[in-house]
Amino acid sequence: MTGSTGEPDPGHLARRRAEELHAEDRTCAFLGIELRDAAPGRATVAMRVAETMVNGHGTGHGGFLFLLADAAFAFACNTHGPATVAQGAQVTFLRPARVGDELVAEAVERTRVGRNGVYDVTVRRADGVPIAEFRGQSRTLAGPPRETPGR
Repeated sequence: MTGSTGEPDPGHLARRRAEELHAEDRTCAFLGIELRDAAPGRATVAMRVAETMVNGHGTGHGGFLFLLADAAFAFACNTHGPATVAQGAQVTFLRPARVGDELVAEAVERTRVGRNGVYDVTVRRADGVPIAEFRGQSRTLAGPPRETPGR
């Protein structure tokens, strides 16, 4: 897809980059993490809390909540093209998640300066109730943007 100037549409490219990364993510596939949407600097993913994802208190294990938020963060910060990785992240758990809850994580770019970026991710139940807040700091690796041959 191209925009009015004949250049590739940034939204289409961002979505394609996130889809390509998601297709290669074995952890997301194993856990059933679905990529729902992506745009430049943004991504939304979803996951259902399984019985194997709870801690000793019977609530969603924080590691899985962090992982879901981190997946959204990864897809969002890679929508710009060059390979980008996390350089740091922190999470605040607000409410427990329960077995069967569908969780939706939405990542939003706050800023990018040079090779550094800051992204906020909110993890909510499907009914909109917030479960966790995550902030990730990204670092773009040296080199040209990833391109997929033939696309």
